[in-house]
Amino acid sequence: MAQYYTHRLFDFLHQVAANNNREWFHAHKGEYDELRALWMEDLDRLISLMTTWEPQLASQSAKTCAYRFYRDTRFSQDKSPYKTFFSAAISPWGRKLPRAGYYLHMGIDEENLWGGSGLYGGIWCPDATMLRKLRHAIVDNIEEFEEIINNPQFIKHFPSWIGDSLKKVPKGWDKEHPQAELLKLKEYGRLNSCKEAFFRDPQWVEIAAERFALLKPLIDFLNYSLDEEEPFTLDIL
Repeated sequence: MAQYYTHRLFDFLHQVAANNNREWFHAHKGEYDELRALWMEDLDRLISLMTTWEPQLASQSAKTCAYRFYRDTRFSQDKSPYKTFFSAAISPWGRKLPRAGYYLHMGIDEENLWGGSGLYGGIWCPDATMLRKLRHAIVDNIEEFEEIINNPQFIKHFPSWIGDSLKKVPKGWDKEHPQAELLKLKEYGRLNSCKEAFFRDPQWVEIAAERFALLKPLIDFLNYSLDEEEPFTLDIL
């Protein structure tokens, strides 16, 4: 039985990491095009499965959610022209998500934020106004929020918060606040870290859709909290 294409995809990404230059890539452009097309088919399938429990994704597709493979090197000291991962942001707004959403990262196993590959859900780098609203929403609805994040299956697959946090409770809040650790967070997102082996399984799309579904209550909480009227507050970043 032939191996699923993702075996070749990860082999290709490892080769890109070792030969990250335009000459090598142009010589292997045909292989990239083939693997990218197969991955886009899987991404379309993933979005379709997610639409069964998140109808707002019905207008989205791999084309609107996938990120480019080519790096923007204009403001980076690293001038490597290509990424060593395929990625997509899945939301009602496609990859340009202004709110909380879902993120897929398929990359080679290495020491980085994602540990190589992973399934992420939450809000990344919210501005000061958004962060202020989220902090108040969490404190004001802590029972609802804790019910979401303490779900056993949620904890099993998305065990901890990921992203930056403050060293101290933000100004305007009691230093001994019972939700101090939640208030220190500067992003509200959880990660299911996955090794390459996860995506080498032909059933990865179905499994990923099931795991992303565990994040929906958190995503919904974050988004409807942002849509509510902003309370008056003095806390700052």
